Amino acid sequence: MSELLDVRAIKLAEKAVDRDDAIRRTGEALVEIGAVEPGYVTTMLAREQSISTYVGEGVAIPHGTLGGKDLVNRDALSVLRFPDGVDWDGETVTVCVGIAARGDGHVELLAALAEVLLDEDQARELREATEPGTVIRLLGALKEEDSNS
Repeated sequence: MSELLDVRAIKLAEKAVDRDDAIRRTGEALVEIGAVEPGYVTTMLAREQSISTYVGEGVAIPHGTLGGKDLVNRDALSVLRFPDGVDWDGETVTVCVGIAARGDGHVELLAALAEVLLDEDQARELREATEPGTVIRLLGALKEEDSNS
């Protein structure tokens, strides 16, 4: 899991004033671990302007535009939990999973994330996680899914 999910990019007690602030924080976690260049955060905000990254179950998956791929140093995830919730165009988001992918790796990541979110128990556990180990366990299958690409 370490190749995709650095424990330093798991922040489970965040606060955000709004959707854009949540996206910025999610992107900054990817910048902090060296997965992306700072400009990638701008492409994440641009993506959100064109189409919402809210996927249901209180989860959003902000990621950059196609043009932002040049700003990705390596594929990685960040997971930020906002216990107080963030208004996301009328929906309440408590978990943001930021995705940085150079190639088409994000397609497999999105599919694997969808599987976790489709499982009510796993989705709830992700939304309520207070320990990074819980997140790593829940998203651990993503490494195996992605290693084939």
